Amino acid sequence: MTPRHIVAVGGSDAGISAALRARELDPTTDVTVVVADAYPNFSICGIPYYVSGEVTHWTNLAHRTAADLAATGMRVLTDTRATGINVKEHTLDILDSIGAPQQLVYDSLIVGTGAISTRPPISGLSGADALRPDDGVHLLHSMGDTFAVMDSLQQRNPATAAIVGAGYIGLEMAEALTTRGIRVTQIEALPEVLPTVDPELGALVHTELEHNGVEVLTDTAVTAITRADTGALTVTASQDGQTISRTVDFVLVVVGVRPDTELAADAGAELGVKGAIVVDEAMRTNLPDVFAAGDCVHTHHRLLGITWLPLGTTAHKQGRVAGENALGGCTHFAGSLGTQVVKVFDLVAARTGLREHEALSANNGWTPVTSQSTPDDHKAYYPGATPINIRITGDQQSGRLLGAQLVGHRSAEIAKRVDTYATALFHEMSVDGLSALDLSYTPPLGSPWDATQMAAQAWVRGQHQSATSAATETDDLSMRLLSGDATTST
Repeated sequence: MTPRHIVAVGGSDAGISAALRARELDPTTDVTVVVADAYPNFSICGIPYYVSGEVTHWTNLAHRTAADLAATGMRVLTDTRATGINVKEHTLDILDSIGAPQQLVYDSLIVGTGAISTRPPISGLSGADALRPDDGVHLLHSMGDTFAVMDSLQQRNPATAAIVGAGYIGLEMAEALTTRGIRVTQIEALPEVLPTVDPELGALVHTELEHNGVEVLTDTAVTAITRADTGALTVTASQDGQTISRTVDFVLVVVGVRPDTELAADAGAELGVKGAIVVDEAMRTNLPDVFAAGDCVHTHHRLLGITWLPLGTTAHKQGRVAGENALGGCTHFAGSLGTQVVKVFDLVAARTGLREHEALSANNGWTPVTSQSTPDDHKAYYPGATPINIRITGDQQSGRLLGAQLVGHRSAEIAKRVDTYATALFHEMSVDGLSALDLSYTPPLGSPWDATQMAAQAWVRGQHQSATSAATETDDLSMRLLSGDATTST
């Protein structure tokens, strides 16, 4: 029997995608979305571009307006907090927009509570005396966080800022604040910025930041943030055993997120890797008629198996699966490859699949080998050609493609080229098989062999040369053994 009433908790990518899919498949089913704030279906990924001023008004971050959502027939309850799931009764406890308790009855429930910012163990960030947005110290993950950041920027008019963290959001915010004319110091505890790619490629992003006036401090662990009576903020850190500090007008802490699972966990949902909700490939939890999707759940990775990988693209896909199955369907999430891309000033960095150390830790019997090459993005004789730094990881034994990383100029179509590798990975192609792909070519945009294929060919040549070298060494040893010149030891 088709469920009569579906309730989705969470108004971001997963929750809205689930609701839209259910309404698309059966417009007669009642669908209610419970949203904790007033901003359903807003692009969290677009926040840095609103801060920079490139997106001129916050309302432009909405994927769909409230009217668009209402036109689909779903009911959206904003400023409404879900406080409890009553599994046996199939009811959801909520506090409505005026704080009054209510209950919603559901036939199927979809939990899409997402993730919340990680608050690192830095003195000044926790406890009763913790510094807050009014002091100029911010976390950034929600629209509420965004408005607090914008208020600080307008009221404090900072000349200097420190960003703690150099992942995707940290890098995008370094560009955003620099675009606003603020001098930025970026502080990263790990050896290089953008640690989701190999350090050799992260170093290129590091250089791009410095080229645009950002001070970059790596291998630097922030230990404290303090505020003087004048309002100035001092960030204290440890670097190479030495204590260093920077005094700035504004501080942003963006060191990652963690799954927001309290609602589901309190109802008895099983938690797994990184504390995320355990779901099967149909997005079902262990609770009857309760599904979950998005950043609050673990991820089925096509190469790694079970992991946790909070990505907007994944949340959209998982939400769509959850919405269809909550309606009685039997579709499955096909799995993630961790395909990601980020723009940092005029440089773009992307990755998909596994890096070499990740492939080793997967324990799938692979012998991963990585090559690096720098083909041009288009024919060199046409003006404006730029090199793309490409690292390919493949299995030495089978030749299977395991992953790719790219860094290049923003004109070099890095995002679309990483998508070529992602497609090949999805279909379990070999590295050599990339050369058979029929890709487009015109001199201003590419080459007869696309850059993605030239990098793949470089990997294959490397394996052939290694095999030839090994064979030569074996033949040489055999000849020396036959002649009596070789010595052996046990």
